Amino acid sequence: MMKRQNLKHKHITSFQIIILGFLSVIILGSLLLMLPFATRDGKGAVFLDALFTATSAVCVTGLVIHDTATYWSIFGQGVILFLIQIGGMGIVTIAVSVAAVSGRKIGLMQRSTMQEAVSAHHVGGIVRLTKFILKTSVCIELIGAALLLPSFIRDFGILKGVWYCLFHSVSAFCNAGFDLIGIKKPFSSLTSYSAQPFVNFTVMALIIIGGIGFLTWEDIKNNKFHFRKYRMQSKVILTVTGILIILPTLYFFFLEYQDLPIGERVLSSLFQSVTPRTAGFNTTNLSSLTETGQMLVIALMLIGGSPGSTAGGMKTTTIAVLFSSALSVFCKKEHAQFFKRRIPDDTIKSAATIFLMYIVLFIGGGMIISRLENIPLIPSLFETASAIGTVGLSLGITPKLGIVSQLILIVLMFFGRVGGLTLIFAAMTGAGSNCSKYPQEKITVG
Repeated sequence: MMKRQNLKHKHITSFQIIILGFLSVIILGSLLLMLPFATRDGKGAVFLDALFTATSAVCVTGLVIHDTATYWSIFGQGVILFLIQIGGMGIVTIAVSVAAVSGRKIGLMQRSTMQEAVSAHHVGGIVRLTKFILKTSVCIELIGAALLLPSFIRDFGILKGVWYCLFHSVSAFCNAGFDLIGIKKPFSSLTSYSAQPFVNFTVMALIIIGGIGFLTWEDIKNNKFHFRKYRMQSKVILTVTGILIILPTLYFFFLEYQDLPIGERVLSSLFQSVTPRTAGFNTTNLSSLTETGQMLVIALMLIGGSPGSTAGGMKTTTIAVLFSSALSVFCKKEHAQFFKRRIPDDTIKSAATIFLMYIVLFIGGGMIISRLENIPLIPSLFETASAIGTVGLSLGITPKLGIVSQLILIVLMFFGRVGGLTLIFAAMTGAGSNCSKYPQEKITVG
């Protein structure tokens, strides 16, 4: 009797729903990509290739084993675009939006799950926020496609140009990094557009808008240019995003791209500072960067975008909280703070946990791939940072990796998109809090 009662009281948590949702869409996408008409040769993809591509699309990463334009058919490309859209917007976001549009009642469980999916602070108003996210996303993607239209119609004709505009607009906004420019040269990304300002600025704008987070959009919509009225989180996100664009741009401009003409040098420097967070497009050959430049890109990929956005990575707020905590120690202050607001200790603990998990998986995965594939450590770390940061940039080793290395990247991509704490909370759902405390004793650190 007791066992039956316990089973009745057990229910699926919000974290488990998010994980199961992503897994379900990845499996569905893999099966669709295995169909004969999903590839240009009419044979369909083998399971591991389909699984890798579907995971990369749903987790909006952009790492690919096969060039998207030359290997996949129009149907296969459509499946990839569908997976990117669902992964970028969030499975729960789209599900709740469809339910709301169809007039179905949204229960407390669905609202709670939605709150976790978009990193909202409160359950109240979550359905309204979901509708706002859906409408705004569609509008931004259509505007982005319209802005890309002249360049792509000129290069690919009307029908293909329209398809390319839509595909790249969604891919950029969702921070996915999948491209179809491989039709010119396989795995070339946007290198053929490195000197075209309109394409560069449109793609960069889509990446930044998609990466700052849905709650920041809402703040901008409600408070316009009154920065003081923004939530503290939005202020932190916008400030850190600005810093992470400006400083790397200066580095790339003065120390990496000195051989380029001044106009292309500015565009390449700016683009390469934006795309690692976590878009995955590139307009220059990343293998030509110095090891210092590659390590800077790795750091940017690990940081990623912002909470509740289409981007992955540790998140800008995680790094900001850790810096603020370190600064409070240096200045001998009791609490970390932003904009005259105190940061809770629980938030600092969560940030430190996330940082440790990402670093361990990033370095551990890179070392294993380096040893298995017998390749230098820097390219291996670049690959694992790209996977766990859901970026998609690569130094060209992805198609050459063995089965075990591909499986490592699949796990890292899933971890990076779903989030480490989400996975832990889903697994530890049965653990209760312990009110008892052990005796305290000091330990020396540093």
